[in-house]
Amino acid sequence: MSKRARTTCLLLVSASWILVGANSSPGQAPTPPKKTIAGPPAPQSTHYPILLLALGNDVSWSWTLRIGQKGPERLDRQGYPPITLEPAEVTHEGTSDSWTYHAKDTGTTAALSVHLTRESCTDPASGTKYNFHAVVDHAQIGTLNGCARIAAELFPKIVNPANQTDDDEDADKKKPPVETITNFKPPVAIAFINSAGKVVVSFGTSKKIAAPEGSELALSHDGKKLLYTRSDSKSDPERTIALYDFNTGRSTDLVQGLVRQAFWSPDDSRVAFLKFQDQKWQIWMFPATTPESAAPFYVNNVNTLQGWVDAHSVLASDIENLYWISDDSRPIQTLALKDLYGPVFQVMSSDTIRVNPANPDLLLVSANYQTPPTGAPKDSMNLAAGFFLYEVRSKRRVVLSPPDQWARAAEWSRDGVQIFYTRRLAANSSSTFRIFWDGSGAGTRRYLDGTALVVGQ
Repeated sequence: MSKRARTTCLLLVSASWILVGANSSPGQAPTPPKKTIAGPPAPQSTHYPILLLALGNDVSWSWTLRIGQKGPERLDRQGYPPITLEPAEVTHEGTSDSWTYHAKDTGTTAALSVHLTRESCTDPASGTKYNFHAVVDHAQIGTLNGCARIAAELFPKIVNPANQTDDDEDADKKKPPVETITNFKPPVAIAFINSAGKVVVSFGTSKKIAAPEGSELALSHDGKKLLYTRSDSKSDPERTIALYDFNTGRSTDLVQGLVRQAFWSPDDSRVAFLKFQDQKWQIWMFPATTPESAAPFYVNNVNTLQGWVDAHSVLASDIENLYWISDDSRPIQTLALKDLYGPVFQVMSSDTIRVNPANPDLLLVSANYQTPPTGAPKDSMNLAAGFFLYEVRSKRRVVLSPPDQWARAAEWSRDGVQIFYTRRLAANSSSTFRIFWDGSGAGTRRYLDGTALVVGQ
């Protein structure tokens, strides 16, 4: 070692001794450093990450679920109306990247939970890879397995609750509800009964009087032909099912006698109707071009024909059950009306049950209340009326008609997202209103002055 190197080494050792010995005497241990007083532990977020979109595919439909700042907000399923959710508590499972969100279905109060885990997840339908795995459990619908991604673009307005004032909250409450349905198609062809009791058919901008009177309207899917029932005598129960042609402006009698409730098949090739035969109401059918060849389709007694489910089956009911009846004249599915109606509505033969045009699992039921909402208006028979949606598979029932309205005769649009219904406004005044299948769009705006509206296209 050179002289210069030895000098540098001695200087470093001396400096180290000075630093250590500055606060201690020779032979005495160094003074231990002062202890820092521990503060409260840093808060751990139980709600992270936020602004997520969970998605997946069930056996028959795809689904998405939005998780916002407060938790789950909305569940969308293909072929069903959106389900709004009321967020509840969120739990963070220890130190792992795993969270459980809780919420309530606002339509049925059923419980929902979302278990979210930060782990690689691949959507089997698209093959897309995501950063989170999601499992949704709905008390009625069941379990939905899927993936999730951060989706801040779905939540353009971020509000910090700590900075929100009472005035802001009041302003939000005063805002009209946002209509979430935007991709609907207004009907091109409709038929209804006007205030004078006449049957009207409207196609585009053209309107024609189809008959001076009539009931049980059924418009073909092309909107050009109307089936309706005409009473031939005030004292005789016999009726006539007639056909009105919009192009010619003429009506033709198809079948007569104890007949009622005619419906077009989905392709307009056949007509199903009820006929009283052998002391019971039976379902009969004929090709649209040859009504004289009408023949029995289902000979067991039914009270009401509710329309077609698809090209090969119809929907009918008696006093106890709802039946899906196939082309081979046998019920392929049965649902007890007490299960369909629940404790809120009462079963009557005047009720209508309509299958959603795009989803046979979704029913639209118009009926009188067994237990009316507080303050619900009533008719001259002291009855309150409304309509509800029912999912056959999950048994999920949601009352859709506004509680402050007397509402009946609800019918689907052809796109399956709009509902037209008759609302009673006064003792001698009723009109047609429209609502969307998620309950939005309800208000005081009339669709038209008329009742018993049906949609062609």
